[in-house]
Amino acid sequence: MFKDRLEDIKNTIEETKSRKGCTQDVTVMAVSKRFPLSDITNAYETSGHTVFGENRIQEALEKAEKLKNLPIELHFIGHLQKNKVKYLKDNFTMIHSLDSLKLANLMQGHFERENRIQDVLVQVNIASDENKSGVGEEETFLMCDYVMQSENLNLRGLMMMPPLVDDAEENRPHFARMKKLFDKCNDIKRYNIDVLSMGMSDDHLIAVEEGSTMVRIGTALFGQRQY
Repeated sequence: MFKDRLEDIKNTIEETKSRKGCTQDVTVMAVSKRFPLSDITNAYETSGHTVFGENRIQEALEKAEKLKNLPIELHFIGHLQKNKVKYLKDNFTMIHSLDSLKLANLMQGHFERENRIQDVLVQVNIASDENKSGVGEEETFLMCDYVMQSENLNLRGLMMMPPLVDDAEENRPHFARMKKLFDKCNDIKRYNIDVLSMGMSDDHLIAVEEGSTMVRIGTALFGQRQY
């Protein structure tokens, strides 16, 4: 079932790119939060898919420990509380939710002590949504400059969480602004970043049309969660 859903999603993404003339490579992240570990291992074994995402730190850390012997990329996409930084080791391929200078400073000090370089994305609150974390659009360069100067943090790109809306089309302008900001990071600041993480089950095709290079898909791959 997972394999069929994944193939359908990838095919639809490629059709969308072809129709819109998009040329970027798009990675599908399977968001496995609140699904059992067996769903991840079954997905890997049946489809060969290796990119998964978690957004609850305790659940993510537990899964990371149990998955460490498999060639799986586990990404952390949720809010990272500052008091949880001390638990990070080589748990995550990438952390998508670097949302403040204070958190960046804590992470730099921690990973320096761990003697590890951690790939990160800066989370941008492009819509100034009071319900979302992230730096403001005008603060993005300052934040990215800090990360670029941090020896144990490796800036890979930007991430956004769009506002909750009834019609996904309402978020198209936010996706478009993120792509412009992403391009400025490379064209003006020369950060040489390659990941623009935006788009989920309900809006990922719109995000791809606007330039996303990584979409975060949960329900459309795993089905409804049992809350």
